[in-house]
Amino acid sequence: MEFKKNHELAPLTTFGLPAKARLFAEYSSADELLKISRTPEFTENEVLHIGGGSNLLFVKDFDGLVLHSRILGITDYRKDDDTVFVIAGAGVKWTDLVDHCVGKGYAGLENMAGIPGEAGASAVQNVGAYGAEARDVIHHVECFDCRWRKTVVFTNEECRFGYRDSIFKHEGKGRYIVLRVSYRLRVGTEARNLGYRPLQELAGRLGRTPTIAEVRDEVLRVRNEKLPDPAELGSAGSFFKNPVVHRHYYEEMIRPEFGDIPYHEVDGHHIKLAAGWLIEHAGLKGAAVGGARVYDRQCLVIVNTGSATASDVVELAARVEKTVSDRYGVTLRPEVNFIDSTLRVTALGSGTSKGVPEIGCRCRVCRSTDPADKRLRASVLVKTHGLSLLIDASPDFRQQALTHDLRYVDAVLLTHSHYDHVGGIDDLRPFAAHGAVDIYLRKDVDSDLRKRLDYCFRDHLYPGVPKLNLRVIDNHPFYIDGVKITPVEVLHGKLPIYGYRIGGFAYITDAKTISDDELDKLRGLDTLIINALQIEKHFAHLSLDEALDVIRELKPRRAFLTHFNHHIGLNSELLEKLPPDVRPLTDGMTIEVE
Repeated sequence: MEFKKNHELAPLTTFGLPAKARLFAEYSSADELLKISRTPEFTENEVLHIGGGSNLLFVKDFDGLVLHSRILGITDYRKDDDTVFVIAGAGVKWTDLVDHCVGKGYAGLENMAGIPGEAGASAVQNVGAYGAEARDVIHHVECFDCRWRKTVVFTNEECRFGYRDSIFKHEGKGRYIVLRVSYRLRVGTEARNLGYRPLQELAGRLGRTPTIAEVRDEVLRVRNEKLPDPAELGSAGSFFKNPVVHRHYYEEMIRPEFGDIPYHEVDGHHIKLAAGWLIEHAGLKGAAVGGARVYDRQCLVIVNTGSATASDVVELAARVEKTVSDRYGVTLRPEVNFIDSTLRVTALGSGTSKGVPEIGCRCRVCRSTDPADKRLRASVLVKTHGLSLLIDASPDFRQQALTHDLRYVDAVLLTHSHYDHVGGIDDLRPFAAHGAVDIYLRKDVDSDLRKRLDYCFRDHLYPGVPKLNLRVIDNHPFYIDGVKITPVEVLHGKLPIYGYRIGGFAYITDAKTISDDELDKLRGLDTLIINALQIEKHFAHLSLDEALDVIRELKPRRAFLTHFNHHIGLNSELLEKLPPDVRPLTDGMTIEVE
């Protein structure tokens, strides 16, 4: 077992963009992985597990440990005349596995021929192509549980597969490492999955049902015509997911203005649009930023022409998303995983429950014309690793979202159920139009919301209500698409509520007291945002002096104060009272956290 330092990652990714891992290690068995998991290199660093690197974009060097599986081997177990189980090590190349199964006459993987990457990623990503997905054939997934340091097995149902999605991309990411994948395949050489047009055309040309080998070869031919060879042009394959929209939106809004756009049926109410078509017809074919370019032959792909940097790719991807959204009203989301620990925090609001100015108040703060003295109800948006995480949905959320041109929210973290922190949940409707929004919350908040928003949780929902997936959490770290979130329990008066730590950033609001154990979770911060309601003491909130005492105790590199009422005074006067490393948060402020 060897830990390599400052290891170059470009050869391990299909994008081929320059990036280094501070630490890197490979393992060839579960026992070796167990030994690695007990080392300081593993326990004291952020850990990222990679496969074939076909869906990764390292935005910058990775300041942690990168692991890669070298667990190989393919084993076949014949169940009966019609069924065979094929078990592959996570490090087996996917293309080798497909060829193995086709050569043995095992049907089920042939439509997914040519997908870059390794077998382990098939379970993580739920890879798919030409009408087939890995979830159609995965029987079970053997994993290493990093929390309990033991091997566990997930059934197909327990993997919670979705479109390019699984449990291993959410709460399982960072905890479970795929060791082996078992596939349940059909014995036989006749192809049966011929729903996609190129395969129907193949059957027409042959005048008969093609074999699985012929399907594999046709898929490879079509892919080679559309997709670049990573050895010649670096890419991550399909950069964007095909967006799913409501059929009504397509028929009433898109088709009347733009005509028929290629789509695929999802269910009776939703269709999947062709992202490549949208990008091309938005005029983006061949669009370039630096050495990154939208691929001429398949606009779903962004390629590295040889000199691209990660920032080139990020800028081009953002341009594609905005252009398609502006033209079609459709939001594209990346299929590629952004590996970037930088956090960008935007203050959507910095006021308390009444906001500032307060209705009907004529005090000098409420009459101030300084924009810094205008405070919507408190909330922040955190962007990291390609995710947009909303902390609290205040009653002002609709106004905040419009002001900041917010086009998607990946998840919501709720601190507690008081109305000034949850009153905007109904305004999540646009973000829930094509799938439920995940909301992470305490058990008591879950109970309160189900009563307050009962119309969102009935058996027969009224059309248009926000679809919400309430995920109850406790006071332990959890993961959202690999991003570690640490709840911090504080007391709001006598009410236990949560703040959250994400990397070197923490957000605490409505706190009055914080126990020593919870304070320990907040040590070593780069940036702390914490509430400071007013100058005078309050029974349920930290006052200005009390907030400054907490900051002096924790010693973050810098701190920002939030959740003010008008008694805090003018922002300009508050600035003069604060030490140089502490600032009042103001609406619209953006903070970069390394």
